[in-house]
Amino acid sequence: MRLTLAAFLLPLAACVANPAWAASCLGHWTAAWASAQMAPTGDNALAPGMLADSSLRQIVRPSIAGDRLRVRLSNLAGTAPLHIRGASIARALRAGSPAIDAKTLIPLRFDGRGDVTIPAGAEYLSDPVALPVRAFDDLAISIAFDEEPSGQTSHPGSRATSWLLKGDHLTDPAMAGAQTVEHWFSLAGLEVERCAAAQLIVALGDSITDGRGSTTNGNDRWTDNLARRLQADPATRHLAIVNQGIGGNRLLNDGLGPNALARLDRDVLAQPGARFLILLEGINDIGTLTRETQVSDAEHARLVSRIIGAYRQIVMRARARGIKVIGGTILPFVGNDYYHPDARNEADRQAVNRWIREPGNFDGVIDFDRAMRDPARPDRLLPRYDVGDALHPSPEGYRAMAEAIPLDLFK
Repeated sequence: MRLTLAAFLLPLAACVANPAWAASCLGHWTAAWASAQMAPTGDNALAPGMLADSSLRQIVRPSIAGDRLRVRLSNLAGTAPLHIRGASIARALRAGSPAIDAKTLIPLRFDGRGDVTIPAGAEYLSDPVALPVRAFDDLAISIAFDEEPSGQTSHPGSRATSWLLKGDHLTDPAMAGAQTVEHWFSLAGLEVERCAAAQLIVALGDSITDGRGSTTNGNDRWTDNLARRLQADPATRHLAIVNQGIGGNRLLNDGLGPNALARLDRDVLAQPGARFLILLEGINDIGTLTRETQVSDAEHARLVSRIIGAYRQIVMRARARGIKVIGGTILPFVGNDYYHPDARNEADRQAVNRWIREPGNFDGVIDFDRAMRDPARPDRLLPRYDVGDALHPSPEGYRAMAEAIPLDLFK
């Protein structure tokens, strides 16, 4: 569907900052939503040619209110510049639907232009637009791809539905007939500007942070539940949180996505407003050590030492940027059929958790292990918190994780 040029440009007046607002407000930019970008593989990648001359509509939720917005697009996995024909933002009518409130539709500009070419491996911020939002508003961001990317850039574990349709549908209020995909592509972040100061919590982790086991379009990961707790308390309403989990992620080696040390600068330190980091990583390092074959006691000890060394590196680098680092203890996973952990893997987990709990190693600790384990069998998840694979929490388990986080950690 195409609207007249005049109709499309009507909301453009909202892009210009209100002079009175600008004069009375010292704006603070803060990341309000983000997704860790990577090169998708296997079934997570779209078939070649699907993005060329296509529009992709993706739904995101800011974790904090703001007065103006800007969107961050990504060509991280591209090996050549990526030309985006255009992009737009609007209020979505509801989660799980491509329908938008056409009255709120605003075209995005990039250095004043409607299109943008993003260099290989780079990200690009849109110009700010005046679209006041509340925490947890559903926003639809539409991207019109002019060409097939040289390498797809994606976040596979979106736990959210996106819509893909051939042609330019930036102004289409319904996108009828669009194909659904449960991944995000080329969409790295949403930032908000507000008069009131804000601070950002970044959650860096693997599939447990990414939300494996949560419900599609349900926004019930542990980070979503924590965001609702933060916004419900006036004392913490200035805190935003972004989820930088990647399913299969590891501290020490690339798995599904680059290792945590390799992506620390982009996914954590570069996020505007970052003041706190919650680190929950390591279960995949412990699991993969013996997934294919058993190893010696010396190799187990070396793995524990290297995990702790990686934690130290993250803490040092984050503290140097004024970011408080909070360690999350690793959840139990005995009984998982993929990793089939034994007593030695459990001993590795316990050794790592002891170090996390020791005062001074982190700036604070969230004892996810204590909150999620079965008291009768502490090497396993409590059954009602287990989605069924002895590794990932259920939606009830993700609620319990969020409830286990003391809010005074963020003072």
